[in-house]
Amino acid sequence: MRKIYFIIGCLCLLAFAAMPAQAFTARSLTITLSQNGDAQADMQYELSWTEQIAVFFRLADPAGQLKNGLENELGRPVTVTSFTSSSADVTIPSFAYASGSGTSRSLVTPAFTFSHIQEAMNKYWFARFISPNFTPEITTIVFPDGFRTVYYDRTNIPTVAHRLAP
Repeated sequence: MRKIYFIIGCLCLLAFAAMPAQAFTARSLTITLSQNGDAQADMQYELSWTEQIAVFFRLADPAGQLKNGLENELGRPVTVTSFTSSSADVTIPSFAYASGSGTSRSLVTPAFTFSHIQEAMNKYWFARFISPNFTPEITTIVFPDGFRTVYYDRTNIPTVAHRLAP
């Protein structure tokens, strides 16, 4: 009888190990723009328990990976101002292009995609064991005059141009 329990237990462990684990899940991204086009980005997310352990024991450096990934994607330096197990705040200089002067000023944000993150993740050996979701459920771009653009579950965020209220 003990052998049967042992075999059933081993089969359960094997089935559990073969299942893809839910990993990083992006909940929201809020990009708040300043008058000169600098951005403060706030990402809210969830980590799996294994990822939380890796971060706790400093086996992984997600803040460094985030910084490197953003710098490669945007082609400019960024600063990770805060990083926790559920959020990250990043300052991105010159994120939006500012044009005009006086009472007629506009800001234009670049188009960006989250698919590059998934492509980069697929290069790692452990990629087949996890199923991360890098596309935020809600992406919000907030302009200095309070105007907002909101996207739901969008992998590709288009360029947004907005004339600022005087």
